[in-house]
Amino acid sequence: MPAKYIRLAARLREEILKNTGRVYRLPSENALCAQYQVSRQTVRAALQLLAQEGLIEKRCGSGSYSTGLGAMKNRIAVIAGNAEEYTMPALVADIRSVLHEKGWQIDVYSTYFRVAKERLILEQLADTSVRGLIVQGTKTALPNPNLDLYERLRKKGVSLLFLGGYYKALSSCVYLKDDNYYGGYLLAKYLIGRGHIRIGGIFQIDELAGPERYQGFTAAMRDFSIPIDDDRILWYTCAQLEALERKSDTGFLTAFLRRSARACSALICQNDEIAYWLIRELRYADIHVPEDISIVSFDHSYMSELGDIRITTLSHKGHEPGAAAARTLLRMIQGEHVLSEELSWRLVTGESDAPCNTKL
Repeated sequence: MPAKYIRLAARLREEILKNTGRVYRLPSENALCAQYQVSRQTVRAALQLLAQEGLIEKRCGSGSYSTGLGAMKNRIAVIAGNAEEYTMPALVADIRSVLHEKGWQIDVYSTYFRVAKERLILEQLADTSVRGLIVQGTKTALPNPNLDLYERLRKKGVSLLFLGGYYKALSSCVYLKDDNYYGGYLLAKYLIGRGHIRIGGIFQIDELAGPERYQGFTAAMRDFSIPIDDDRILWYTCAQLEALERKSDTGFLTAFLRRSARACSALICQNDEIAYWLIRELRYADIHVPEDISIVSFDHSYMSELGDIRITTLSHKGHEPGAAAARTLLRMIQGEHVLSEELSWRLVTGESDAPCNTKL
């Protein structure tokens, strides 16, 4: 006959698995002793076994709680635009690190920012036993035809967390994203403080972050009574970004530079990737950074330091977005009520901007 603590662990395991998907706090050690007529030593041994299996975790001063892990199929899927480009490899690595430590398996999919590919992935996941989804939305500034599949997954008990862009039309959508409005405002205010008034911007029109960053930028310009010139704004699409990443096709940037670069004393870029390629094209056009034009951006990624000029950019705490997304999703799987969150920015100054008195 198995030892008492093994039999007790089996009883408790049944209760834990029956309560998967909601916050489940185990009875106190004293209550377990009384309920099952066993010693405290037996209770502690049983709890230790369940903790080793990853089914429970102790919270200091609060007791033992289920982790959300089940008996099998403890899989979480990450749906990315492109899991191999720009910031996504590091982001996925941070997510994977947190989830693996907690006993979860992770599968990664790429939509390549195509709604048809997103639908195929969601249909595949709807027929499997995935417990949670971390999703980088596809063209989140546009209506999305795949909301029915997200709703189907949610009705199956799958926890959904959107990382970055999200779909406003999806009811009760939980997201973890950048505070894009504040970021745009912060960069514009920084440049204005350095004497710039001829400020332009390069933003992605079909991803939610682009219009939000533009909105923050224009709000700062308005608050400081500086006119906004539409000719100094470039909007680009997912398709143009894909061509840039796959083929180094900078056509949309060079066309903008020929038209408007010398009308700007500073440019705010959607992210470091755009800023990096922009600085290269400016060099080819014999426009010098920061002597002729200042460049600032978002993300503080490896691309902000890839070229000869360190880019002034906005940053989060190290590993914050990915790790925070993984922890938030686990709380959702455990049944906790989770609110959407916007991550704040801090400015990291580089060599890509200068006071306006050095400008043309």
